[in-house]
Amino acid sequence: MAATLRRFSDVDWSTWEPTEHATLCFVIRDGEILLIRKKRGLGAGKINGPGGRLEPGETLRECAIRETREELGVTPTGVELAGELRFQFSAGYALHGSVFRASGCEGKAFETDEARPLWTPIDRIPFQEMWADDALWFPHLFAKRYFAGRFLFDSDTNEMLGYALDRP
Repeated sequence: MAATLRRFSDVDWSTWEPTEHATLCFVIRDGEILLIRKKRGLGAGKINGPGGRLEPGETLRECAIRETREELGVTPTGVELAGELRFQFSAGYALHGSVFRASGCEGKAFETDEARPLWTPIDRIPFQEMWADDALWFPHLFAKRYFAGRFLFDSDTNEMLGYALDRP
């Protein structure tokens, strides 16, 4: 991809290929969602869900469970695929994210080097501290409707430059 991606229409989504694959996993139970304050890596400082990059030989579901364990010390249960997200950054980095929803977890979440856990009431999600795309697809996550989204972000500012959200 060229380093001049400034508009959503600059991306040829029909031939788009990700640089990496990753997962997000959201535990949702009793009117709350388990979020994290990310401490390092892409999106450090933002609130998000636990997740990370797919390792060789690992399924996406295994990755979501492993990353949640590593970042928060809990094992998600009732894990199911909820949607997929394609992120293109203006400088060329491309990430395919698979979003998982979990109905519970075993253990008590604790802070790690990677993240601080935040059990958050669903009606008080701090979207202003999250990636701009989250507010667009979270309603589908909560409604248990599969979703697919494509997003273009500025590589320097992490500002969302454009998007398309589909429900296949």
